[in-house]
Amino acid sequence: MSHHPSHDRLLAGWSTVLTRAGATADPAPYGENLLARWAEPQRKYHTIDHLDAVLARVDELAGHAADRDVVVLAAWFHDAVYRPDRSQNEERSAALAERALPEAGLADGVTAAVARLVRLTTGHDPAPGDRDGEVLCDADLAVLAGSPAAYAAYAAAVREEYAFVPEDVFRAGRADVLRQLLALPGLFRTPHGRRHWERAARANLTGELALLSA
Repeated sequence: MSHHPSHDRLLAGWSTVLTRAGATADPAPYGENLLARWAEPQRKYHTIDHLDAVLARVDELAGHAADRDVVVLAAWFHDAVYRPDRSQNEERSAALAERALPEAGLADGVTAAVARLVRLTTGHDPAPGDRDGEVLCDADLAVLAGSPAAYAAYAAAVREEYAFVPEDVFRAGRADVLRQLLALPGLFRTPHGRRHWERAARANLTGELALLSA
């Protein structure tokens, strides 16, 4: 099986952070299992590239985090279970973290903190002052602030994941999601996210919504 070009770099990063977080087991098999999940064929957007991008944004926002390692581990798990035809993906991903991390030797408190963050990515609405939640949610939503071409590629990949959904049903559902995002007082909660990503993301969402409603 040919590996993703970022496979070795991602696996090394995973092993470092899991060991630093207190793992007593060899981190590599856990990392390989996660990377295999992120590489499943039904994924067109929620891929290893998305994982890589979220980890890069977590790095960019790390100064805002209370516990950077917990946020990094949550990024690894946040879409580890992903079936576009099912709900509860975040809940299942959190449950996976709750099984895997104690088995790897992490303390219950660390496991609970990671699982809490994974569940937060369902609504991207961390409580004020939840710095780790703010970092993970901002990192996950940063794709919304891409260049027009990058945003169009993202929207097309999302549509591809939902290829089994008829066009009119998809358009209505996607428009609902975009309206919910636009209704948030702020898409981004970190100072960096608000300053650098908010305006572009709102413009992208508004543009896509106009296309869907046309």
